[in-house]
Amino acid sequence: MRVLLTGGAGFIGSHTALCLLEAGHEIVALDNLSNSSPEALKRVEELTGKKATLVVGDCTVEADVENAFAAFGPFDAVVHFAGFKAVGESVSMPLEYYRNNLDATLVLCKVMEKHGCRSLVFSSSATVYGTNPVMPLREDYPTGCTNPYGWTKWINERILTDYCFASKDMSVVLLRYFNPIGAHESGRIGEDPSGVPNNLMPYICQVASGKLEKLRVFGDDYDTPDGTGVRDFIHVCDLAYGHLKALEYAVSHKGCEVVNLGTGEGYSVLQLLHAFEKVNNMTIPYVVTPRRPGDIATCYADPTKAHTLLGWQASHTLEDMCRDAWNWQKHNPNGYQGDEIK
Repeated sequence: MRVLLTGGAGFIGSHTALCLLEAGHEIVALDNLSNSSPEALKRVEELTGKKATLVVGDCTVEADVENAFAAFGPFDAVVHFAGFKAVGESVSMPLEYYRNNLDATLVLCKVMEKHGCRSLVFSSSATVYGTNPVMPLREDYPTGCTNPYGWTKWINERILTDYCFASKDMSVVLLRYFNPIGAHESGRIGEDPSGVPNNLMPYICQVASGKLEKLRVFGDDYDTPDGTGVRDFIHVCDLAYGHLKALEYAVSHKGCEVVNLGTGEGYSVLQLLHAFEKVNNMTIPYVVTPRRPGDIATCYADPTKAHTLLGWQASHTLEDMCRDAWNWQKHNPNGYQGDEIK
């Protein structure tokens, strides 16, 4: 397959690019580099020995998407990662999130239709389950969101579901991610957020490397075993492999499917922190702060459908995730710009 990855230079995009190249497919990444680096794809090329083409452009700009299709197509399928992704930031910047995340999908679908590309895998999120109290979460459970970021994913799911219903030759797989962490075992590609991290694992890693003083734990009064939020942490390489399996399904089926990508296990913030300390033989200072707007207490997946429909299941342990995340950070303390910690 020849696959376009919107947001393909980012954390999940670059790992998926590597996975697809290793499986024998061709990839082109369309990325505006607002929260990513071209160095990620250079390293993907080094690791695979295969070309990872980068087109610098914005998925909300039709001319940029058209250029990618005209210059590097035809594409057999698209994986749509591009979008703003921070829960807390979305609460304070709702208009920017709605404009960016919805426009990107609408523009992409318009250009895909023009060029006859009929298979799409969409990067959705477990945030669409809202405050559903029943765990583990199944794809047929009620949805509803607690923050603008989640609503952009929910609305995008609705757009793509309706588009599939109206276009009988269209195939869409909506992948509801849980909490991706870790990095490629080589330590050559990983999560490289701009500024202070919004996500837990890169924040822990930056405290471990000395870039940040201490971890902020957002709330210890949730209805969970230790009071901190419980999440389904999934290794980014398992997640990337899920995209490969979703693409294989999409190009051989029509219609729309919703699929969870998670491990089915829930771990609290403090459990993750202590696992990181144990695996990497260090102590991470932390301080408890008030809850973060839009966060919920507990969220973990029922991954049964991914196994039965796509033939996928997670294979990495929490210890693997912690080890690989630190391996990336210690070799790249300043992300794709920096020098190794001695």
